Amino acid sequence: MAVSVVCSLIACGVFFLSFEKRSADIQKTVLTAVMTALSVSGRALFAFVPFFKPVSAIVIICGIYLGAEAGFLCGALSGFISNFMFMQGPWTPFQMFGWGIIGLLSGIAADPLKKNRVMLLLFGAAAGVLYSAVTDIWTAMWWDNTFSIDRYLAAIVSALPVTLIYAVSNVIFLLILAKPLGKKIERVKTRYGI
Repeated sequence: MAVSVVCSLIACGVFFLSFEKRSADIQKTVLTAVMTALSVSGRALFAFVPFFKPVSAIVIICGIYLGAEAGFLCGALSGFISNFMFMQGPWTPFQMFGWGIIGLLSGIAADPLKKNRVMLLLFGAAAGVLYSAVTDIWTAMWWDNTFSIDRYLAAIVSALPVTLIYAVSNVIFLLILAKPLGKKIERVKTRYGI
């Protein structure tokens, strides 16, 4: 268990350090911080609706319009910061890594995701499945501090209703938020030369 948590933290740490070592692009940093704040606020705003959250959708939008690194940072920081409201625990690095990977992948696939709305929505649904698969690693390990593939598969199967809700919420939030947020980010990028 400790090894898995350390590995998750190291994976996140690599991105945080690479971000710190370059010269600061203040405008892009501010935009990433704003997207992270939107993501955290969205998770808090929808706290009353189980598993129906805009976090992944906002992280995807951040990755698409600000790049893979900003997407990863937005996702990882969203998990960490929002858990001050929802409770930190040994599952937090898995949430950080899950949302971070979603942001990273959306940045890598930015061009096709910007151009094709259907692909964007399919990516959003797949992001819900990916997030669940990453966080279910923790679910499979918490019982006796060892990883069992049988327990992991059981966790995935038992979480299917939750995963489905999460995937659908990603699609809904992307339908609502992708175009207006994308336009605003593009306008700010153009205006400030980002």
